[in-house]
Order: sequence, then C-alpha cells, then structure tokens
Amino acid sequence: MADPATSGPVFRLIYSSHLRVPPHERKAELGAIFSTARSKNSKSGVTGALLVWHDSIVQALEGDEAVVRELYDTIHHDPRHERVAVLEEGVVPERVFGRWSMARVSDEDDEPDIPLLMNRDKGGISPAAPRPTTPAQDEVVATMREYARGSTQPA
Repeated sequence: MADPATSGPVFRLIYSSHLRVPPHERKAELGAIFSTARSKNSKSGVTGALLVWHDSIVQALEGDEAVVRELYDTIHHDPRHERVAVLEEGVVPERVFGRWSMARVSDEDDEPDIPLLMNRDKGGISPAAPRPTTPAQDEVVATMREYARGSTQPA
C-alpha cells in the first residue's frame, strides 16, 4: 500500500448519493459503513471524508485512480445508496485527507469536523484527538457541504 501521507498528485473523486437506510436504522448502518470503509481504505491506500446531511451523502475519495474508481463502482451498486452521481473527479496536486482513511464531516459549518477512529479493542468507534483542519481541507469540506445542500452544481 502506498503511504497516504506521501505528497504528490493523486486522483480525487467526489460523489453524492441518497441514503436508502430508514432513519431508525441509520446510526447503526452508518457505523458499519465507517468501520468497513476505514479498514478497507487503509489497506488500499484510499483516504477521504464522508458527509451525511439528512438523506444525502457526499463523499470525497483520494488514491490511485483505478482503486478509487473500483470503490466508487462498489458504492454505486450498494443497495443502501440510490441516485449515486459523480460530482467531481480528477487528479489534484496532493491528498487533502491524507491522515484519515475516512473522516466524518459535520453537516454544519459551525460544528467542528471530528474524525472518528475504529477501536477494535474497545469494540466501537470513538472520536479521535481533535486536530485543526488545513485550509485545503476546509475548502473541500465547504464544497462537499454545498453539494449536500444542493447549492453547487457538479463541475
């Protein structure tokens, strides 16, 4: 696996989808999605962030283009998602989410973004130590929020 912290050009894909999971099952299902994503993404050198806003998901994935496209195809065919669409894709100068195999992004501008970590020893997901975000992360996260709210059109 390539070191996600390595700088240099990387492929980024941002997509949206509508979550088909009923509200009463959402917390458990999203926990499962985060756990699986963190484990698999870490092994395949994929980093990124996921925003959930009501029934909408906007996710940024970064890594080797073939790996990211294969992951997107898996998500596209996942029955928990519908109306899956690529919003942006292309090579960017470097990873923005290099320290997270999958970060959780808050759906509110004024809430801090909290990366969650899977702690298998404790049997669950726990908040990571808070760290400030970078301007590049803030920019991508702001775009993700705009997409989720429908105020930005795909490039």
